[in-house]
Amino acid sequence: MNYKTQMEAGKNGYLTQEMEAVARKESIDPNELMRLVGEGKVVIPANKNHKNLSPEGVGQGMRTKINVNLGISRDCQDFDLEMEKALGAIDMGAEAIMDLSSYGKTQEFRHRLIDASKAMIGTVPIYDAVGFYDKELKTITAQEFLDVVRKHAEDGVDFMTIHAGINKATAERFKKNGRLTNIVSRGGSLLFTWMELTGNENPFYEYFDEVLNICREYDVTISLGDACRPGSIHDATDASQVEELIVLGELTKEAWKKDVQIIIEGPGHMAINEIAANVLIEKRLCHGAPFYVLGPIVTDVAPGYDHITSAIGGAIAAASGADFLCYVTPAEHLKLPDLNDMKEGIVAARIAAHAADIAKGIKGAKEWDYNMSVARKNLEWNKMFELAMDSEKPRRYRESSVPEVEDSCTMCGKMCAVRNMNKILKGEDVNII
Repeated sequence: MNYKTQMEAGKNGYLTQEMEAVARKESIDPNELMRLVGEGKVVIPANKNHKNLSPEGVGQGMRTKINVNLGISRDCQDFDLEMEKALGAIDMGAEAIMDLSSYGKTQEFRHRLIDASKAMIGTVPIYDAVGFYDKELKTITAQEFLDVVRKHAEDGVDFMTIHAGINKATAERFKKNGRLTNIVSRGGSLLFTWMELTGNENPFYEYFDEVLNICREYDVTISLGDACRPGSIHDATDASQVEELIVLGELTKEAWKKDVQIIIEGPGHMAINEIAANVLIEKRLCHGAPFYVLGPIVTDVAPGYDHITSAIGGAIAAASGADFLCYVTPAEHLKLPDLNDMKEGIVAARIAAHAADIAKGIKGAKEWDYNMSVARKNLEWNKMFELAMDSEKPRRYRESSVPEVEDSCTMCGKMCAVRNMNKILKGEDVNII
């Protein structure tokens, strides 16, 4: 079959190489995966021009995936550092890298990233437009925005955030109702500003059909951006957020008519007790499309620790049915993250994803924890390090504080419960002193 997209292949009962690869990774029946892809409940972002991609499935029944944001900006233009971060993120298990570059030679960096990455690559074309054309936002035309989308597709980008839900009606709803923190999405604020300055409709909404044609040609997955995501827990689940989500559901159906794969992006800052309901609303309004969340960040008062606030929210969201977590680093709201910030953010997001996979009953999730528990029971320290999500930190901790008795640690020493229970149950003497 000469298929254009993974979704078209799934609808027509054709099992692609990418589906076969994902089925092996997920230990799922390939025909079941093919059905889910055809229904839009699972996406496999795989641009035909991304040649060294190791494909991943995102959606129903899949392991919860994580994304790492990076990229150059006007204040931080170190290509080599961002590439080091990207390769490090892949080594640490990130399934996706989003290039949020917004200044300078963005295409050069994007080419390097795609050529080097086996992880799926995402971008936000509107970020790139201002730097690409090197002119003020209000002077960029609708066609020029669309041309950037095509350029990213040609370059091999696997998924793109397209903020098509903030149309004129959504913008009016926002202005009528107001917000404490207004629009905090960078892409959303740029489009709102462009619409206000020009008086025109959002080009990604007005010409959504053309966006779909581009994405269908290269099999780019559209990540429908949440321009109206809440930037504070005060603004969560308000009229602007829900209005935009309704539009995203309508756009999802339009995309599926053309066999274009869709992900829905979600909040944002949100109190714990609202998270499960928001996942349910997204799944209902957007017809079961995969849900991609930033956080949610569950409190606004922990700058410097937002990798923790987002991991709490991410675990709850994913356990409730969200499929894809965007990592948040300790530098969120403060600066461009460095390598250590990135590492902290990845580990926090992976903890949230794995905890959710246990709750969702994903195949193999509990077995990992079971094997760690066996190693702990047997006091097999090297085995514990091998199984650890991040082996470097526990090894460093162990080496920094050496116990008197090798089969214990410096917290309990000879009073170690595990050590003593092993001994007494074997009929051995237990010497505490």
